[in-house]
Amino acid sequence: MSKVVVGMSGGVDSSVAAYLLKKQGYEVIGVTMQIWQDKDDKIIEENGGCCGLSAVEDTARVARLLDIPYYVMNFKSEFKENVIDYFVKEYAAGRTPNPCIACNRYVKWESLLKRSMDIGADYIATGHYARIGTLSNGRYIIKNSVTDLKDQTYALYNLTQQQLSRTLMPVGDYTKEEIRKIAKEIGLDVADKPDSQDICFVPDGNYASFITEETGYKAEEGNFVDIEGNFIGRHKGIIHYTIGQRKGLGISAGEPLYVINIRSETNEVVLGKNNDTFTDTVYANHINCMAEPEILPYTKLKGKIRYNHIGAECTVTMIDNDTLKCVFDTPQRAVTPGQALVLYKDDYVFGGGIII
Repeated sequence: MSKVVVGMSGGVDSSVAAYLLKKQGYEVIGVTMQIWQDKDDKIIEENGGCCGLSAVEDTARVARLLDIPYYVMNFKSEFKENVIDYFVKEYAAGRTPNPCIACNRYVKWESLLKRSMDIGADYIATGHYARIGTLSNGRYIIKNSVTDLKDQTYALYNLTQQQLSRTLMPVGDYTKEEIRKIAKEIGLDVADKPDSQDICFVPDGNYASFITEETGYKAEEGNFVDIEGNFIGRHKGIIHYTIGQRKGLGISAGEPLYVINIRSETNEVVLGKNNDTFTDTVYANHINCMAEPEILPYTKLKGKIRYNHIGAECTVTMIDNDTLKCVFDTPQRAVTPGQALVLYKDDYVFGGGIII
């Protein structure tokens, strides 16, 4: 019997994932990843964080009902180094990171997988709405879930072949409604538990305050400028802004202005009109090519530039060993450095990288 460690957050998706795998005949072990720094436990708990104290309590009840062993593993140092420190560094450099992608690759997979293998597990599993598949060339891929509404493949593009070969994702074959129905049928009291929202360690959405409180970093005021470099006004620090932003600029103008560039080296935030926020060309590095060993010249794919982007047709070429150029058939709005460019072919993730 194969042994699988299921990362359980106390939510309905990972709880049902554990149930489905046990039903399929796996020896299931439930694990909650303790990732919070001690000082934040109460704050996270009040805001319903996905791995707060209630997550442990909820998961322990689920584990008892499913009759599976359950453990809490400490990943605080890995989370701080690979997620929080990365998040703070990127914002301070004028970029807008996606910490969930970093967490998936380096904490939920790399660290959890290693510890799971150390205790004799064959696989790890999660409650993500995605599926694992293999191509005719033998490579592992992330396939879209059966429901576009909950598809989470975007945040998983950076997983390695070794990680994918040891991963199970049973929830990807179901809709959210079906998962909740299964939970109710087997008597899980988390069946109607709301989904976690936003970035888990910044539950109030105030990224700038989090960065200041976490590191003591104080954002310096600087200039708003137009595309030509002309002075428009003063900003309160680049960590307060992201590409495409319109609200909260504090600038009075005859027409709406949007953030179109953030220049950390000069501490300037460039403002422009709405049409200035569009571009058809995107560059990305830190490439993970999932479906093939490499991206061939002029590969036709579909690209997504953020989690909730519907995706658009594009042509991709590599311009060096770790940098790609993506040209969209039609211009896309608010391409944001620090976010991921995820490339799809048919119904699966081809690869991706970080927008530069």
